[in-house]
Amino acid sequence: MYSIIEQGGAQFKVTQGDTINVPLINAEAGTEITIDKVLLTGEGETVKIGTPIVEGAKVIAKVVDHAKAEKVMVIKRKRRKDYRRVNGHRQQYTKIQIVSINA
Repeated sequence: MYSIIEQGGAQFKVTQGDTINVPLINAEAGTEITIDKVLLTGEGETVKIGTPIVEGAKVIAKVVDHAKAEKVMVIKRKRRKDYRRVNGHRQQYTKIQIVSINA
């Protein structure tokens, strides 16, 4: 069984046992969270599509860890004007493991 969930403004295709990185969630490591925004569920030939979400479907996930992504350098430059700026950014994310999918 698989599902497409929405978490933090992004969509993810998940199956039971998957470990994915999602935008930062305010939860302690080791706790279980319930994701109610299930957009689609499917198993074999059977597919349920939500309008916009599937009623009664939920995904239970366990928070594994909080971390930061690799640094992204933002460089601004204007030619012939001696204008240069460099900024770095590290996006925070939460690593979650999918425990079960209830459709």
